[in-house]
Amino acid sequence: MLSSELRYFLAVATTGSLSAASQQLFVAVSAISRQVQRLEERMGVSLFERHARGMILTDAGRILENHVRKSMMDLDAAVAEIQGLSAQHKTQISVGCTEGMAFDALPNLFARFQQSHPETAFHLKVGSAQQVSQMVRHGEVDIALQFAFAPEHGVEVLLSLPAPLLLLMAEDHPLAGNTVLLADLATYPLALPEPTTTLRQLFDLSCRMQGTYLEPTLCCSNFTTLYHYVLSTPQAVTACSFYSVMYKCRQAPLRLAKLAMRQLEQRALQVQIQSGHTLTYVQQAFIAMMQDEFYDAERYCDSLFESDESLTVS
Repeated sequence: MLSSELRYFLAVATTGSLSAASQQLFVAVSAISRQVQRLEERMGVSLFERHARGMILTDAGRILENHVRKSMMDLDAAVAEIQGLSAQHKTQISVGCTEGMAFDALPNLFARFQQSHPETAFHLKVGSAQQVSQMVRHGEVDIALQFAFAPEHGVEVLLSLPAPLLLLMAEDHPLAGNTVLLADLATYPLALPEPTTTLRQLFDLSCRMQGTYLEPTLCCSNFTTLYHYVLSTPQAVTACSFYSVMYKCRQAPLRLAKLAMRQLEQRALQVQIQSGHTLTYVQQAFIAMMQDEFYDAERYCDSLFESDESLTVS
């Protein structure tokens, strides 16, 4: 898709001479020379140093060569991507979420949906609550999942489920099986998310209300790190939502426990779309499946807390 001038220019730049370019392109030397000279006239600079043994790019010529080759690579990549989508007939759903939902819930939800809709491809964008809100308001994602305290402007909430703060610990932890008070955590390694997250804000608010100061031994924005820290650190505790471990909670040797504070129940898991956005059939099907999975997880969580006991999780 390059003009003749640029094709001939690249041929000379690659081969190093007019005659070699002529053999490569099966075009007369005089025609190639005219096109290169015309390009130089348009640029207002010499693109080659002409020598008896060949032609060498000037600084301006090297700049032009780099830009033309990059443009060709970008075009090739775009063509390959378009052809790949056409060949596979993939329908892409773009999803935005805060970090906790990217750990366990969404990878499983994507895989389960693709079992019945193999033509679907997902694009996941992970960011802070503020970034995810911006993604959905600006139409950068089709669907957003985040933990929030209230609906936001420019966002339509399709589903809202209670997502209280819970404590994650080893199944043999001294606090496992008990109703946990904030003061109980003072003697154990405590891993918490960044202060900018809704989970940490709830935790810090509860500490202030109780007049309790707790210094985390690990502060990290990545829930995977917090999760594995609890797995590998004796008697460590972290905080999370049940939905962050909704599939792992049926697998292995950790427990979830409640903190004895009603303020920790203010947060909700919201499924959001841009206000006025019309969902496609596939997007509607994915949201419906998510809703069923979340309701099932909510019932499972409620059943495990019915007797005010902790949850066995992975």
